[in-house]
Amino acid sequence: MKQNGIVIEEYNPEWKLVFRELKNVLEHHLGDLILRVEHVGSTSVEGLSAKPIIDLDVVISRRELLPEVVDKLSEIGYSHEGDQGIKGREAFKRANSAVPYSDKNTEWMAHHLYVCAEDNEELKRHLAFRDYLRVNPDACLTYEQLKRELARTSPNRDVYTDGKDEFVLAVLKKAAVL
Repeated sequence: MKQNGIVIEEYNPEWKLVFRELKNVLEHHLGDLILRVEHVGSTSVEGLSAKPIIDLDVVISRRELLPEVVDKLSEIGYSHEGDQGIKGREAFKRANSAVPYSDKNTEWMAHHLYVCAEDNEELKRHLAFRDYLRVNPDACLTYEQLKRELARTSPNRDVYTDGKDEFVLAVLKKAAVL
């Protein structure tokens, strides 16, 4: 592992399968409380190298459902971490690698779980960015090169993340989200 902890791996088709398995567990446990589970972030873009961490957005119809969703997620090992400075995007932390707990006793790969109401601006940005990269291979390649350079040169994850901001904003403008 690199000193800054940032490792970019070649795209792995397994990421899509892990997402589907996580989605199934979440949908089964949360049932009618949710509308859908979205695979976002770099692992959701076929062919894009990424940190091997699945990002999931659980979409609810309205924010008033959040307390019940928080309770249900705690039953399978997630703890609510608040919005972490991003309004309306609620983050959840895993107690250990067996979370979400299921009858299969699976050891899950690393993932980040967020809950957003359907009308949330951050959710719209996640989906627009993902969808833009999925259909624009040149932008995807540029983004991959940027991420590799930042992973090589950034002293920590915050600098790495901040270094992507300009590119992300430019894509969101092209995708007509900003």
